[in-house]
Amino acid sequence: MLPPTIPVFPLPNVVLFPNVFLPLHIFEPRYREMVADSLAGDRIIGMVLLRPGWEPNYEGRPPVYSIGCAGLITFSEQHSDGRYNIVLRGLEKFRITGEDHSRSYRIAEVEPLAEEITPEDRDIVRSERRRLEALLVPQPEGRGVDSKVPPSMSDEDLVNALAQYLDLESVEKQALLEREGLVARCRSLIDLLEMKVIVSRRAWSSESH
Repeated sequence: MLPPTIPVFPLPNVVLFPNVFLPLHIFEPRYREMVADSLAGDRIIGMVLLRPGWEPNYEGRPPVYSIGCAGLITFSEQHSDGRYNIVLRGLEKFRITGEDHSRSYRIAEVEPLAEEITPEDRDIVRSERRRLEALLVPQPEGRGVDSKVPPSMSDEDLVNALAQYLDLESVEKQALLEREGLVARCRSLIDLLEMKVIVSRRAWSSESH
């Protein structure tokens, strides 16, 4: 269960998913302070995506998407100049309901968004996994998605890891994170990959003629 307030790290191109690992290099002073405080506390940091148009106000508090994913610092290394290398493991989704402006970094008031997975959900995702893995094969001229999926990886971890690690637009990843439940996320990911494969094949076909 998440605490009622957590520090949040807004970035323009990173989306974290539950139970997926995310390495980060922390160099801005305000976020170095955030990491130091987090390491001295519960080690929880929330990742949120900046909304388009964030650039002019990056040093301030530009708007972010309201749904993010909290992560636990599982590894940290501090450099002599104060920078950090850390690794977060995704814990659970949250919705921002407010913001505390008492620190140099951003602190959000959050509502946890637990994703319950029923036995029926697991059966559906297990059957959809075959469609998903079929899309993770080399495409013509190396275009498209190429991935070797460990058979031992659970269906839930597979869907979330692909959503985070595949070469997708940040807003596409955000949309996947915001899907309600694993089944919806899995099906949306399949639809997205199928569309990209079709586009890739058309591009390859037109270049071949």
